[in-house]
Amino acid sequence: MDRIILILNCGSSSVKYRLENWDQESTMAAGIVERVGIGGSFCAHELPGRDKITVQHDCPDHREAIKLVVATLTHADYGAIREMSQIAAVGHRVVHGGERFAESVVITPEVLTTFRELAGLAPLHNPPNILGIEAAQAVLPQVTHVAVMDTAWHQTMPAHTFTYALPHEWYEKYSVRRYGFHGTSLLYCAKRAAVLLGKNPLQCDLIICHIGNGVSLNAVKDGLSYDTSMGFTPLEGLVMGTRAGDHDPAIPLYVMDKEGMNGEQMSSVLNKKSGLLGITGRYTDRRDVEAAAKEGDRLSALAIDVECYRLKKYIGAYAAALGRVDAVIFTAGVGEMSPLIRARSLDGLELLGIRYSPEKNAIARTRNAECDITGKGSRSRVFVIPTDEERVLVEDTVALLEGRYRVHTEFSYTFQSRTYRNHLRDTGFKKDCLKVPALKRIAARPK
Repeated sequence: MDRIILILNCGSSSVKYRLENWDQESTMAAGIVERVGIGGSFCAHELPGRDKITVQHDCPDHREAIKLVVATLTHADYGAIREMSQIAAVGHRVVHGGERFAESVVITPEVLTTFRELAGLAPLHNPPNILGIEAAQAVLPQVTHVAVMDTAWHQTMPAHTFTYALPHEWYEKYSVRRYGFHGTSLLYCAKRAAVLLGKNPLQCDLIICHIGNGVSLNAVKDGLSYDTSMGFTPLEGLVMGTRAGDHDPAIPLYVMDKEGMNGEQMSSVLNKKSGLLGITGRYTDRRDVEAAAKEGDRLSALAIDVECYRLKKYIGAYAAALGRVDAVIFTAGVGEMSPLIRARSLDGLELLGIRYSPEKNAIARTRNAECDITGKGSRSRVFVIPTDEERVLVEDTVALLEGRYRVHTEFSYTFQSRTYRNHLRDTGFKKDCLKVPALKRIAARPK
């Protein structure tokens, strides 16, 4: 019997899923539930060879979103399987593994308990990750469930990049250090960039910009994570949908004193009421922010200015840290679909040898193909690479089932091959090109 693998990737406001027939090397279904907890949530569901469908359904939390995924996959008209018992294993994305987990693991009751203990380190992500695991285990209690940690990719960071200038006993007692996140996305993009560059992945120096509702930049030196913008928790770094990112740590202490707030209340503000929402007072989705800015909303325009300025600073800092940049990569929902954010983040970096083509950048709006938006005279390539975290989860899950899983420096993923194809995306790209024929011209090709 063919092994069917279900992948669940619960983000702060979304649930991505993929159903993969590993033995047939085919994707049976893929989709995403968006705007979870925001309002106006829906499921965009895709089957090979069929038009994408959208299922409108209110999902106030991630548990309801998982129910929607199950109902969609088993639907009589547009489902991919008759019943959930056909699934052989489930792979789950887990944001924070602390120092306990440097690699993907099979989920046991003890592992799940540890994830609950670490929930406070990633308050927007670990709780929905745990809900996804619990919901899937309730539906499929007899199959293997695997956790793939975002933090695992960053375990190669040297001490001088992960150590904070805080009392060192905090690290020794409480493991306070920079961990970094978005690891599965960054791993995928790093390996794919090596293919596009025609280089050994362990000889590539890259700056990867993962820009979604959560945002992080990653400096990759010789194919390994060297530094990253997120820290002890996903709160540090860039401007995000609801997270503050970098700020003077004295500010929360000052406001707590003025407002009589406790630590839990301030944590909620910094994680759930700051970022784009904090500046605009209304929006967390970049599409909403960009639309409002075009209509003259001053605070939305300011939010874009603040975000892109911060992105540019980090790209410049990481270029200095690496000394050589083979490629700058944009990925995730905003990185893949917002020419405005990409352009505003790259403008002015010509002195570093990073140039993009405004024409190509304006065209590059697809989640189905890798695009090359490098400008003339650029010393670094500039790619837009649609991330595929789910593919990493699938391959780690199967490798654990088969007892052959290793760290990425000793493991070769199928997408590291020059001939690798994602047939579902190939079909989607053909449809994209019918609407925007110029996409064919900027599609990146393996060297």
